[in-house]
Amino acid sequence: MKLVEERPGLKKVKNNSDEKMLKRKFEDFVLGKDHPCVMAQTVFSMEQVELHSYEDFGSAEAAGKLIKDLEKYVTGYDFESNDFRTFLAVFPDSPEYSEIEFEKQLWKQLKVLNEADNCDWDARVSSDPESEHFSFSIAGRAFYIVGMHPGASRKARQSPCTAIAFNLHWQFEKLREMGTYENVRDKIRERDKELQGNINPMLEDFGKRSEARQYSGREVSEEWKCPFHQSK
Repeated sequence: MKLVEERPGLKKVKNNSDEKMLKRKFEDFVLGKDHPCVMAQTVFSMEQVELHSYEDFGSAEAAGKLIKDLEKYVTGYDFESNDFRTFLAVFPDSPEYSEIEFEKQLWKQLKVLNEADNCDWDARVSSDPESEHFSFSIAGRAFYIVGMHPGASRKARQSPCTAIAFNLHWQFEKLREMGTYENVRDKIRERDKELQGNINPMLEDFGKRSEARQYSGREVSEEWKCPFHQSK
């Protein structure tokens, strides 16, 4: 049921029942189909996923709404807890992209998201996408970005529809602090190999190479250059 009746001159209001349906689809993608990422399984099974849907993937309009939701997410995050959460931005009306098309739109969306962000870049990571210490900063916090879409070549990225998972870098540092990072990482890679037949060639630990190469899920060449440069 729609929240308001559609009439000329009224803005379309986000349908909460649609977001619940989308969440069920992603729960099936992660839990029902035994996704290789055990961290994704954990946050879904513990209902620690905040999902929001947006229109016009890659647009400034989507960025304006997305930055407000991410700011609230960061403000409300309990950094003293050992609980992990994920912010999932879903673009259900997007067409099916090729991997190159999706990569282009993903970086376009991140670019306008950065332009809409009034906070400084997280000083704990680099803003240079060529740096091995690069991580994307939103609302003053570093995030590891996972782009997903039905046309991805990696099965683990073949989501029901176009989506971006925003995972706080703090979570990876917390795993290291807890002494479980290597075990979790190795388990995910083993499960990904079982699913796909090989480990994702783009995966590398933070600090060894720019993680920007991993965001779209496409296997990129040695000559690949990140199209993003922060605007501030």
